[in-house]
Amino acid sequence: MKRASISLLLIFLTAWTHAASQVDVYNFDNDEQRERYRMLIDELRCPKCLNTNIAGSDAPIAKDLRAAVHRLVVKEGLSDEEVLTFMHERYGDFVLYDPPLNSRTFLIWMLPLMVGLVVLMVLWRMQRNARQSISAHLSDDERAELAQWMDAPEETVAGTGAVEVDK
Repeated sequence: MKRASISLLLIFLTAWTHAASQVDVYNFDNDEQRERYRMLIDELRCPKCLNTNIAGSDAPIAKDLRAAVHRLVVKEGLSDEEVLTFMHERYGDFVLYDPPLNSRTFLIWMLPLMVGLVVLMVLWRMQRNARQSISAHLSDDERAELAQWMDAPEETVAGTGAVEVDK
């Protein structure tokens, strides 16, 4: 009986969530308008959601934006660029996944480059310090032996450290 109650509850909750989700139904004059609409709602970010486009968001603002894109494309006949400009002017840089390079977005565009340069400098400095610390701990005899090994032919007897010399 308990299992049947849990199953019935799960079925009810699943059906309720499907009924609660809304589906936008818009009419288009042709397939080109439908494709432009889909491309635009995929390209615009929901102002309320984090990193979700308005096509995949259930937020009320996303629904309003989808309706606005439909109105701008179908009823007003604006081009894609004009729709994006309208949305950008109204909602700011955040609504665009690819914001323009300007004084407000400069840091967004340059931060990855700056972080990459800092990482490269740190790695270069670590490598340089590692080389210096290794050679700093060697005695004069060890340095001479290391120099002799560095100048020796590359054929060595494995495991013995001896150098084979062909005469």
